Amino acid sequence: MDTDGTATAASETPQLAAHSHHHDILPSTTILLVVMPITIIILLLAILFITVMLRRMRPAKENDSLNSSPEHGNCIFVPHRNAALSTPDVKGGCLYGVNSSRFPPPKVKGIQVFTYKDLEVATENFSETNVIGNGGFGVVYKGILSDGNMAAVKMLHREGKQGERAFRQEVDLLSTLHSPYLMELLGYCADQHHRLLIFEFMPNGTLQQHLHTPNNRAQPLNWGTRLRIALDCARALEFLHEHTTPSVIHRDFKCSNILLDQNFRAKVSDFGLAKIGSDKINGQISTRVMGTTGYLAPEYASTGRLTTKSDVYSYGVVLLELLTGRVPVDTKRPSGEHVLVSWALPRLTCREKLAKMVDPALQGQYYKKDLIQIAAIAAMCVQTEADYRPLMTDVVQSLIPLVKNLSSSCPSNSSRSNQRVSPRS
Repeated sequence: MDTDGTATAASETPQLAAHSHHHDILPSTTILLVVMPITIIILLLAILFITVMLRRMRPAKENDSLNSSPEHGNCIFVPHRNAALSTPDVKGGCLYGVNSSRFPPPKVKGIQVFTYKDLEVATENFSETNVIGNGGFGVVYKGILSDGNMAAVKMLHREGKQGERAFRQEVDLLSTLHSPYLMELLGYCADQHHRLLIFEFMPNGTLQQHLHTPNNRAQPLNWGTRLRIALDCARALEFLHEHTTPSVIHRDFKCSNILLDQNFRAKVSDFGLAKIGSDKINGQISTRVMGTTGYLAPEYASTGRLTTKSDVYSYGVVLLELLTGRVPVDTKRPSGEHVLVSWALPRLTCREKLAKMVDPALQGQYYKKDLIQIAAIAAMCVQTEADYRPLMTDVVQSLIPLVKNLSSSCPSNSSRSNQRVSPRS
């Protein structure tokens, strides 16, 4: 019996040892199964954290590089016309903090890059005595460049991305669009936070100054000069609409954006709000309504649908200003005469009323048949329905014979010989 018990105990000993060994192995396996996934998860979280931090640090580094740029480090644009007008990225194509000694400011198709110091010298430290214009987008100064040429220096009021986009847009457009009827861009400055545009100097200022500025000492523009201005502006819009691919819509065509040279020939300026037709759908662009009250086409003002015919409407308003001497909106006038288009439309087609609406300064300077034709063009341009408005090409062709006949047919056009007019095709 003792022998059997001893044998039984001896036989159980290996089993207990094996069982004990099994209990020793199980916890280690369990630990591995638990620890390994946790380790992998921790590694993945660490990688994710590092990636997020790197992305956050990248904009900060960009800002640091901008802020640490030299005092007069220029931003040099690499023009991409379509991209600049369609992309919201306002930093693309711009090299910040350029050291001019290592990277001389280039000329991009004749467009020169200026430093802020250059323009301080040119404008006598932006003296108020050199201010020649002031508008919603900035102040314009008269300046003398280092080569001795006179220029108009436009300092833009920057308001976030919109101001930056408007600046880039003017540089991009005017460096690629060349027409004798558009203002010539001589250069630009993107020195740190300063944004300036340098244009050819137009000694006779804006059309608005001649038509609407009280106590203007200059003689009123005569009939012939006004017709030539109308033709120059029509050719400018014709160029933008018909002779560029894709077409360009100015979107802010008005008297204050029409400049006059020494011979009172007109050039169109201010392309900060311009749109190109690359994103057109059936000839229309849906966009945020921007522009100037009194010049906005009805369909654009109410729905945001923008087409080249929107510019045609604005042109019609300017033509009415040339014809009547009135501003687009004047709340000081009697009831029913506040809005120029509403007041003028019924009179444009009535011969008895037509002569009475003409600017008194033009009396005796035109033939009635010429007046009727100008009135008809204006009436078509300001039609409520965009489809009824003419193309700018049609307007140009209608004005050409009137302007050609000026020297021989205008009753008293030569009586104001102080306003010289040079021929321009």
